[in-house]
Amino acid sequence: MAKLVRGFRDIFEPQSKNFTQLENCAREVFSLYGFSELRLPTVEQKELFVKSTGETTDIVQKEMYAFEDAGHRQLAIRPEGTPGVVRAYLENNFVQQAPVQKFYYIGNMFRAERPQAGRYREFEQIGAEYIGNSAPAADAEVILMLKDIVAKFGAKNYTVKINSLGCDKCRPLYRQALIDFLSKEKDTLCENCQTRLEKNPLRVLDCKIDGERFKGRVPTMQLCPECQAHFDEVQRLLKGKINFEVDPMLVRGLDYYSRTVFEFQAGDASQNAIAAGGRYDTLVKNMGGPATPAIGWAMGAERVILSRGDVEIAKPKSVYFVSMDKACNEAAFNLMQAVRAAGVRTEGGLFDKNIKGQMKQADRCGASYAVIIGSDELAAREVTLKDLQTGNQQKISFDTLPNEVKKLV
Repeated sequence: MAKLVRGFRDIFEPQSKNFTQLENCAREVFSLYGFSELRLPTVEQKELFVKSTGETTDIVQKEMYAFEDAGHRQLAIRPEGTPGVVRAYLENNFVQQAPVQKFYYIGNMFRAERPQAGRYREFEQIGAEYIGNSAPAADAEVILMLKDIVAKFGAKNYTVKINSLGCDKCRPLYRQALIDFLSKEKDTLCENCQTRLEKNPLRVLDCKIDGERFKGRVPTMQLCPECQAHFDEVQRLLKGKINFEVDPMLVRGLDYYSRTVFEFQAGDASQNAIAAGGRYDTLVKNMGGPATPAIGWAMGAERVILSRGDVEIAKPKSVYFVSMDKACNEAAFNLMQAVRAAGVRTEGGLFDKNIKGQMKQADRCGASYAVIIGSDELAAREVTLKDLQTGNQQKISFDTLPNEVKKLV
């Protein structure tokens, strides 16, 4: 018998309804903020993620599902959304036609990482990208939009952390100061961080093994006047609208971030990011376009759902059609369609089973009412409507059934 691949899963109701509910909350908020949906392809060229995400990132080095197809093309199943959005932005010439764009996406991503609570090898991401606006107001806007989605969905006990990673002017100085500091600790670093030390020392601060022990000890970023002014303005715009704290250890794990970065955190300290993002003002240029400012974020749907906890989602009331005789099947089927057309959730159709089997299925489905049609009902052109909670029954004509049922459910 075929078995599920480790790190992947089947999601049935009622769990699947959590995803639908979160997606609906997100779509409503995105619409309020003027973001439009972009549906991304699942497969992209591998080089897209190597160049944009960074050769030293865990995604590229260890987690990306990459393969060569029959045409000898090096491809990858998308591990994240931002590179694909920027590729679409450039390839479809938004740079010339409409450089300021607000996109959102909802889709599954794939990473070959170790499965754990709230983290799977196939997972759903909801993301937003605001391209073409360099103002601090754009940073504040996307952070507040993320807060609105998380709050609307009902996630609890989360904290918001922000930081600035500076720009190409001030970051090299910090990078060197960090290398000087960490070089003295090189022998104590994990194997990955020893490799990162020269290529991307900021990633050491993001390491689950080494990052925490350097908290409060590493040099702090000295922002240039422009970056400091930008970060100060972001904080002013956020104050009074969202609770946040500045965390100088927050660096994010992707190479393309600059200036403002942020995380929404909840739950266990070792795996607590439910959503995160930041500004990436150099990525569009690095991917072959003109210098274009941008900022975005992505949330892990599974993590946000876990942060909300168990919430009972009421099942909509429904009716279940039962045919007591083969001669009644056609009438029952036609009435099922008429009730559905009236907007009522309708089940049934197991007409080959006896009445006991059909009523048992009605209970399994959690139906509120059973619509029963036998030879007497067919002759009188009426049905017996049974309330499956109280057992009460009433006769309703074929013609008025759709409207009468709609009133009840």
